[in-house]
Amino acid sequence: MDVRETLAALAGERFGRPLDQCSDRQLYELLLLLCARLARERPAPAGERKLYYFSAEFLVGKLLSNNLLALGLYGQVSQLLEQMGRDLGRVESMEPEPSLGNGGLGRLAACFLDSLAALGLPGDGVGLNYHYGLFRQVFREGRQTEEPDPWMEPDSWLIPTGLRFPVPFGGFTLQAVMYDIAIPGAGSGVANRLHLFDVERPARRPWVGIDFDKGDIPHCLTSFLYPDDSDGAGRLLRGYQEYFLASAGAQLILTQLEQRGFQPGQLASHVAVQINDTHPSLVIPELIRLLVERGLSINLAIDQVRRTCAYTNHTILAEALETWPLASLRTVAPRLIPVLLELDRRVKEACPDPRVHIIDPQERVHMAHMDIHYGCSVNGVAALHTEILKHSELKPFYGLYPQRFHNKTNGVTFRRWLEVCNRPLAALIDSCIGPDWRRDAGRLEGLMAFAGDSQVLERLLAVKQEQKDRLCRLFLASQGVELDRMSVFDVQVKRLHEYKRQQMNALYVIHKYLEIRDGVLPERPVTVLFGAKAAPAYVMAKHIIHLILCLRRLIEDDPRVRPWLRVAMVENYDVTWAERLIPACDISEQISLASKEASGTGNMKFMANGAVTLGTLDGANVEIAQLVGPENIYTFGATSDQVLALYRGGQPDGRGYCPLEFYHRPAVERLVDFLVSPELLRVGDPAALSALWRDMKGKDWFMALLDVEDYIAARDRCLRDYGDRRAWAGKMLVNIAKSGYFSSDRTIRQYNEDVWHLT
Repeated sequence: MDVRETLAALAGERFGRPLDQCSDRQLYELLLLLCARLARERPAPAGERKLYYFSAEFLVGKLLSNNLLALGLYGQVSQLLEQMGRDLGRVESMEPEPSLGNGGLGRLAACFLDSLAALGLPGDGVGLNYHYGLFRQVFREGRQTEEPDPWMEPDSWLIPTGLRFPVPFGGFTLQAVMYDIAIPGAGSGVANRLHLFDVERPARRPWVGIDFDKGDIPHCLTSFLYPDDSDGAGRLLRGYQEYFLASAGAQLILTQLEQRGFQPGQLASHVAVQINDTHPSLVIPELIRLLVERGLSINLAIDQVRRTCAYTNHTILAEALETWPLASLRTVAPRLIPVLLELDRRVKEACPDPRVHIIDPQERVHMAHMDIHYGCSVNGVAALHTEILKHSELKPFYGLYPQRFHNKTNGVTFRRWLEVCNRPLAALIDSCIGPDWRRDAGRLEGLMAFAGDSQVLERLLAVKQEQKDRLCRLFLASQGVELDRMSVFDVQVKRLHEYKRQQMNALYVIHKYLEIRDGVLPERPVTVLFGAKAAPAYVMAKHIIHLILCLRRLIEDDPRVRPWLRVAMVENYDVTWAERLIPACDISEQISLASKEASGTGNMKFMANGAVTLGTLDGANVEIAQLVGPENIYTFGATSDQVLALYRGGQPDGRGYCPLEFYHRPAVERLVDFLVSPELLRVGDPAALSALWRDMKGKDWFMALLDVEDYIAARDRCLRDYGDRRAWAGKMLVNIAKSGYFSSDRTIRQYNEDVWHLT
């Protein structure tokens, strides 16, 4: 295909003007139309079994670059625009980012869809078509505020399918209208689909901010991802969302099964369902209900569904292991109640242990319990996480079904997280080992042959500086923040949650601020970069954001400290910002409390882009450390066994973790008390900072004070080592070379071999 000729013809048809007279916005629309058409024309992968990947989130990011690469057009388009005196990056900036996810769960789902298509495996995503995403984060007066994040435009990647399915709620029925986004596979010549369900007549923003009528289910069900569940109406709306997704997806599965020429009783032979965390769990009883409606006995329906569905656990956090009051489900999905009661009856009859029952004495339905009993597979997402599930959090279930438990360490797609977001580094890798790493990330191991090559190491440092310079320009242009391009870039970007311990990072900033103010200057300037959104109802997380923004203001106003220490926080952190921050990062902060981060995927992206990890031995950090060796990672803190023992009351006197014991250490007390110091209170909200101070002293549930001194020592050691630029470049190269294991292509191959059996 002649790209220039094709785009010129489209420009004439759509805008009535020559291609070289089109604006950047018009060029974006032309490229979107071209890519969407070519992706739709690609055939679906063939196979006896088809996967349906159910997830509440699909954080796909901007799609133009990814699709140009997958369709083999990126180089041609980039060259064409360059010849026209235009820049593909500026054209790409016209694209709104789809607001279909929030954090690692959704980004993982997006990587998995990319890998399924690239490997030519028949597998579609099933989710909801959120109109305003989680929210758009805006900082006002040192606080996070939330606004709707609209992304849908007249021309978008969404394809109306004309399909709709009735979803029977209590007292009313809604039509689930299905839209598709085509997912072309790089090098495979095929395309899968992301199926997104929407209500028939969605609300058109008749509200201020993100406050809306949570009771207006017919119009607002798909307005927001994770609506605020701090009240009963919000919690119930989440239930409506989850059943809407489960029912529409289950009906789609059975419809397509019949279109492929198979009977409902053949479901398990021709369909695999992956439940990504517990949000879509109602697909299990809904499939059973629909199969019984189609004439199967309850025994046969349960058997078919049990052999069809598999469950991925993403957390051991109690609040994330969903339970639903049976009364709420009676309101939302009354037709499911007989099925749920029957499933629970069978479990209680076979297993007297109340820890494994689906419905507990308080009449709460445990979604993960149902997934494990009535699925064929349960997996964790990192080796450590899976072992904790097997031997601690889900131990009774592992005793019942040891053959169902297995590990599938997460992965990321290197096509987006290296080739798209860091083309200078991709070009350097090509010059060393050739281009085949794009299809087989394990080939990055070949970079180890250049560990002693001073020329390659110098080029690697130059690429990192190029990306840091690019990030500096972006911060200045978009946020009016001037960064020191020659400083160490220390980055923590992820969802704001206390277990991820942004508050401990802030304590380090306080430590460094006080040192510099006292005349102890670091060897080189440091820039600490944050990016995070706090859930609207998560008060303590919003206090932590306030603390970070207060520290930024305090440091900016202090001429003694500012030349040596800078703090910046990205407003409205998203995939697009990640694609800029990750290539520029020197030190990757992965500091969650050991045992709490199931895996992480940001750690993998940073690693692939040459950042060195500073982290606890948590989640996939453990596997990173094993791959790169202790000299190429900086680890600190309590182990997962030690942490779990503290939660159980593991001290000799039977007590658990007591933050006051650590607070009263002089070095720690000084840092924590700075939260309520006169200088910080002068720039911040006394109520918020005092609440955070009290919580850290009296609760500190995720044990920042337990690890903070070890953390400070490890981070300072890391900064000292950064000064030996040749040795640091060697660490960078080893991390890139060993990152290939964390390809989502590898993860998907393992799922297919062990669980899905699609080919």
